[in-house]
Amino acid sequence: MTERNLARVNEDDLLRYHGDLATADMVGIAGDVVDFAVNVRAGGPPEWLASALREEIVFLGSYPSPALIDAARSAAARRHGVDPECVLLLAGAAEGFSLIAGLGAKHPVVVHPGFTEPEVALRAAGTTVERMVLESPFTLGDRIPPAAADLVVVGNPTNPTGVLHSADVLRSWCRPGRITVVDEAFMDLTDESTSVARDVNDHTGLVVMRSLTKTFSLAGLRCGYLLAAPDLVRRLSVSRPHWPVGTLQAIAIRNALRDGAGFVSEQRVTVEDQRARMRRMLSNAGFLVHTDSQAPYLLVTPPVDDPEATRLALAGRGILVRRCDTFPGLDHTYWRLAVRGAREVATLVESVTGHAPKNIKERGR
Repeated sequence: MTERNLARVNEDDLLRYHGDLATADMVGIAGDVVDFAVNVRAGGPPEWLASALREEIVFLGSYPSPALIDAARSAAARRHGVDPECVLLLAGAAEGFSLIAGLGAKHPVVVHPGFTEPEVALRAAGTTVERMVLESPFTLGDRIPPAAADLVVVGNPTNPTGVLHSADVLRSWCRPGRITVVDEAFMDLTDESTSVARDVNDHTGLVVMRSLTKTFSLAGLRCGYLLAAPDLVRRLSVSRPHWPVGTLQAIAIRNALRDGAGFVSEQRVTVEDQRARMRRMLSNAGFLVHTDSQAPYLLVTPPVDDPEATRLALAGRGILVRRCDTFPGLDHTYWRLAVRGAREVATLVESVTGHAPKNIKERGR
């Protein structure tokens, strides 16, 4: 599925659209691609992590060792203040949603607009999904899941809005007989004090999804993990094949969580600075920025009559933005823009409005 044939697919396929598909038709585009469609921070992992991965390649003739898997689980456990038995390593956080779907929920509720893979996985398992669609400004307000819901999935911060929901509210959704899944894929670049990861110690139905692929630029390696009570971890693990996570994935998870605190802290500061500047530049150019995003992306409406035609025209010039009509609750007038540096934002602004913004020099340049 690419941009060129997306209009001819059904709703299930639309839900499976992700920002990487915006690059699928870029072959033959002259010049550099300016990518606002994908939230991966860089083209590859930091050198200290890349070096550790390269060193392990010569040992790939051996199966992943239990000791390495245990070390990766322990690194995640220490990072979040939980027991290693509360950690399940994943081949990308998206794998976790397929495992959740296998639990056989009877009345699942997915909060939208949000990451669509949870609903895709539940549908693939033959489950009917109830949507809890939030209206602008996409906060929860007084909305709560139906009492009968035995599975609830919500992003925090939510993709694509960047809204950060109250941890206390999310904790209040936990109740006996219900699994509450909080997708914290972008929490490491947000505010870890608002995470509910540690709360898996107290709520046996709470599942927290975490991803390393965006911040550490490991999308091609598929690295993630989930946190839950040990009994729930065992239930989620029972149908997995042997060696579900490879050696390089386990090395990446272990080293990123063991050695990456300083890197993540620097990235968080960079994202905060770039996001604030990007918001000002876009607002000054007439873009409507819809939320006070706490994530490495912004939800916007461009100052044009036909955002979809403009999006396609930008793609033809190698400037990629994430369409949002594939998110339930949004339409083609919304774009999601990954947080990028001032020069990239200036390129976007000039391409959309025809006017170059002034004073685009970034801090430290």
